[in-house]
Amino acid sequence: MRVKNKTSLFLLLILLFVSACSPARPAETPAPTNTIPPVTDTPALPMDTPGPTHTPVPAMERAQYKLNTTIDYDAHTVTVDETILYPNLTGNQLNTLVIAIVPNLWQDSFSLTSLSIDGTPTTTYSLSGQRLDVALSSFLPAGSVIKIDIQYALSLPFAEQEDPSISRPRIYGYTSRQMNLTNWYPFVVPNINGEWILHDPWFYGEHLVYDAADYEVNLKFTDPASVPIVAASGVPEPQTDSTRYTITSARTFALAASREFQVSSTLVGDINISSYYFPFNEAGGQAALQAAAESVQVFGQRFGPYPHKTLAIVMGDFNDGMEYSAFFYLSKDFYSLYDGTPANYLTFVAAHETAHQWWFEQVASDQAMQPWVDESLAAYSELIYYESVHPDLVSWWWIYRIDFYEPQGFVDIPIYEGQGFRTYTNATYFQGAHFLEKLRERIGDEAFFAFLQDYLAQGRGRIVTANDFFRILSQHTSTDYSDLVRQYFQNIYQ
Repeated sequence: MRVKNKTSLFLLLILLFVSACSPARPAETPAPTNTIPPVTDTPALPMDTPGPTHTPVPAMERAQYKLNTTIDYDAHTVTVDETILYPNLTGNQLNTLVIAIVPNLWQDSFSLTSLSIDGTPTTTYSLSGQRLDVALSSFLPAGSVIKIDIQYALSLPFAEQEDPSISRPRIYGYTSRQMNLTNWYPFVVPNINGEWILHDPWFYGEHLVYDAADYEVNLKFTDPASVPIVAASGVPEPQTDSTRYTITSARTFALAASREFQVSSTLVGDINISSYYFPFNEAGGQAALQAAAESVQVFGQRFGPYPHKTLAIVMGDFNDGMEYSAFFYLSKDFYSLYDGTPANYLTFVAAHETAHQWWFEQVASDQAMQPWVDESLAAYSELIYYESVHPDLVSWWWIYRIDFYEPQGFVDIPIYEGQGFRTYTNATYFQGAHFLEKLRERIGDEAFFAFLQDYLAQGRGRIVTANDFFRILSQHTSTDYSDLVRQYFQNIYQ
């Protein structure tokens, strides 16, 4: 990056310190009040062990969520009538369900109106923090489907921007010019080897783990005369008085709304990519659009196809970046400091967040206990983007993006062991990028990219572990890389 004067350099150093999900702090959760949870062995996830041999063929491939949603934009309130069709794919009968309700982490933000199971109202549940435990009246057999109806209301919190050296900026909620609905609906958390996976939030990093599911969101506003512009996961279909959004095999459904959004769009094949930005930020909005479109092309060729028909890039009214299904945010400061060249944070974080549509969206992992599994690959995918589109900037990327902070530490730390945002980021993202580069040099490009393509193919739609990563890697090379594992990881993987 060409820094023109000392003032620009000072602004850049500030920006580097607060940068995005690429290096990020935790999604839309408030600073936790709990102590650090004990670190236990991450439970084996679905790919590690074959499923039971006698499980009946499931009636559904994955859960389905239908959310009839009404927003009062000016009052910052949302009412939802939600239906979840949840197939028991665990291989075991269930007598309880655990549902994440992240908005309940904010005082008075979530109000439960009613809860029914298979059409019958129930009161056999308990809600504490983000966790809703529901006791079932009878066992849910493996392969069976249960219907959950939840009516609730949201009163959105003001998205205060906190000290970025302590915790990430707020996303969920509203600002003076934007509403953001992220992790805003109840969802059934993964059940893996008999354990419901719902971790505590932390100051940085992401704590939630998601099964893939299908979504239908029917969205309308209370004031049809002043409907804001909406960016959302999924394909929009205008209805008489609402808009229907659908997306299949997605981890999340997110939306942002603003009356100030300007929109630019482009097509990559049949994928509609749209950039949403505020006035006087058109240059940055166009640059983010271009970087995301180029990334979709590059990653589609290198890894495998992009999974959805749309991708929304949203300028956040906060200084953070974050990925969701077919949707991601970029920090407002990236737009403000955009210098018209691809040697800047706006470009490489756009590539990073686009890469999460492969490493998070298609191949999911435990973001709290093994965050490197998606973050290291997303960070390294930035390099693959620059190699393909801006090869003259590869050395610059290593210097300013990765080695500026002299990263150290083990790659495979949980978010709770990061000892601060910067040390966590240096280890999980930047040391992870160094490991992948040395691994690629050791086994060669042919084996490395064949591995990534197979890793995507085997992991698509699943939740994988570090063991899966190395198991699939071992199928593509006989070269010894054990010294690299000892150098970069605190655990031994097989």
